Amino acid sequence: MIGKLKGIVDSYGEDFVILDVQGVGYVVHCSARTLQRLPKPGEPADLAIETHVREDMIRLYGFRSDAEREWFRLLQTVQGVGSKVALAVLSILEPGALATALATGDKGAIARAPGVGPRLAARLAAELKDKAPAFSPADPALIALTGAVEERTAPQPVADAISALVNLGYPQIQASAAIATVLKSAPEGAEAKTLIRLGLRELAK
Repeated sequence: MIGKLKGIVDSYGEDFVILDVQGVGYVVHCSARTLQRLPKPGEPADLAIETHVREDMIRLYGFRSDAEREWFRLLQTVQGVGSKVALAVLSILEPGALATALATGDKGAIARAPGVGPRLAARLAAELKDKAPAFSPADPALIALTGAVEERTAPQPVADAISALVNLGYPQIQASAAIATVLKSAPEGAEAKTLIRLGLRELAK
């Protein structure tokens, strides 16, 4: 089992890099984001590796960080997600952004990945939501608030304020983030109109 490769970049393909390790060229499949961040041919590089072994094939997948590799594994625990879709998701969202999208239920961000429709994005968000906060740089208050809105347990003024901001054209995640921020300093039991005003002020920063 190969866990890491360190060598010289030999060449690139559409979705892979050939890494020369002491004269042996390893074909390593990567997300588009990882490929873009690797150096040009002739320069050194190292990748965390996930090895998939089948009866007719051994395939290596490479990652710039252990966190990216971990998400590659986690994504594939969801029904309908194979290595190709997992790499597509990681091509669109780096690990921190993916964790935040899952933790906050931002299905639109996940569905931007090729091969991921709204239904699969919803399944990913539902099944991986509980695992995402540990990897996410997002404010825990934002994660808690978006969960409460999704489950309809948020206080009515809060839900109404977020809904109003969304109706004004702000994305759901952006509206939720603004309200999560203002709730930290807003008077206890603030009315929706107060939260909307403060939220708009936050969004204008």
